[in-house]
Amino acid sequence: MQQSQISADELAEKLKNKIASEEEFLRREEEKDANNQRKNRPVIVITYVMVAVFMCLVVYVIYFMQMKAETTIANTRNVRQDTFSDRVIRGNVVTSDGEIIAETVIDEEGKETRHYPYGSMFAHAVGYDTHGRSGLELSGNFYMLRSHTNIVEKVTRGLKDEKQRGDNIITTLDKRLQETAYNALGYANGAVVAIEPSTGRILCMVSKPDFDPNDIDNVWEYLHTDEGAKTSVLLNRATQGLYAPGSTFKVVTLLAYLREHPSDADEYAYTCYGEDDYANVEISCAGGYAHGDVSLESSLAYSCNTSFANIGMTLDKAGYKKTAEDFLINKELPYDGEYNKSSFEIDAGSKDVEIPQTAIGQGDTRITPLQNAIIMCSIANGGELMRPYLIDGIESANGTKIKTMKPKSAGSLIQPAEARKLTDYMKSVCDYGTASWYFSDTAYDVTGKTGTAEYGTEGNTNSWFAGFSNPDHPDLVVSVIVEDENLNGINATGVAKQIFDTYYAE
Repeated sequence: MQQSQISADELAEKLKNKIASEEEFLRREEEKDANNQRKNRPVIVITYVMVAVFMCLVVYVIYFMQMKAETTIANTRNVRQDTFSDRVIRGNVVTSDGEIIAETVIDEEGKETRHYPYGSMFAHAVGYDTHGRSGLELSGNFYMLRSHTNIVEKVTRGLKDEKQRGDNIITTLDKRLQETAYNALGYANGAVVAIEPSTGRILCMVSKPDFDPNDIDNVWEYLHTDEGAKTSVLLNRATQGLYAPGSTFKVVTLLAYLREHPSDADEYAYTCYGEDDYANVEISCAGGYAHGDVSLESSLAYSCNTSFANIGMTLDKAGYKKTAEDFLINKELPYDGEYNKSSFEIDAGSKDVEIPQTAIGQGDTRITPLQNAIIMCSIANGGELMRPYLIDGIESANGTKIKTMKPKSAGSLIQPAEARKLTDYMKSVCDYGTASWYFSDTAYDVTGKTGTAEYGTEGNTNSWFAGFSNPDHPDLVVSVIVEDENLNGINATGVAKQIFDTYYAE
């Protein structure tokens, strides 16, 4: 009996030891699993990261192919576009009123030649396609080397091993306005830009001196001679020509003053004696004419230099710079073509001696005709600027619409109340001021600013006009620069009037 009892105790001890052994085994297994999990955690994390990166890449590739591929290929710096010409005949460039202004002509031997039916009239806007590219031939290159003709034609041409016909660019340019501006400039050098302020559509862009893109080989050869190297015939003065703005800049000076005098600007009064001295800088009105007692409005209407020099001396210099830069001077422009940035040098650290000439549009300020048009577009459109553009849409060679370019806002440059105030002041310029001889009796209303900018030391002057028609519901902004008005007798305001007349002609 005692021996049986001992065996039971031993059995219990053995069972206890076995259970303990199994528990120890399970504990070691749990520790092993925990160690494995700790070791595997970085691998799991990396795996999840790689899967996430892969999924992001897949999503981006899909997005790029659907949304960005065409834009990337269409970039003017993408040389891949040139390979398209091996299988596509370059499409046409067409005005908004249906006139072909660039086309590809194929002779009996199959040689392709780019032809410009209107010669130099559209030279800088359309550009050229050899010796590099410029103008619409550059910015629209991608579109003209794609083909969206119908499937029957594509198959037929493919079977014949013929090139497909490229798509056509439909521009915003109006042939009537372009022709008027081109003829109005005559033999004078200068530029014209006309824009629809509510959309940003550029209806007219002319630059002189011009060139015939049909003769670009000889033009290019001439430019590489000693004489030709001194010319700037390929420069698009409308977007790249930098000029002193003359009195058209008084609109910027005026806005700076209005901002500093929100409640008493209309109380401004000044007596003009024809000339005055500011910070030891002598300022004279045109011809030394004494305007007498002038208000802020009549100072602008009569373009009184001494009054605006007086206004400039009162301005906060930092605020003056901000006002200029609100109009995008010193900044990149919302324009896809080739252009030069305008410049305004005054800042908080500028000396007083720099102010009088700057306030009247002389000094170191330089702007392009496009910049002046942008200033007027923002004023005409209640402060909001619509991005200026030249391509209205893309059509296939069969006439099927492929793409329509929609107007895009570049944001508000100034406040609506400021735009209305400037419009009212500039209206006086055309009603009874320096532009009244041209616009006081027209069937349409115009608001704007004239300008005369001196350059050099021999009394040479450039003539400016920048303004818009139908100020209650603005239709057309026109910006004109005529070089050497004193020599050729062509006035910028007269050029602008011819463009407005054509626009409103039935």
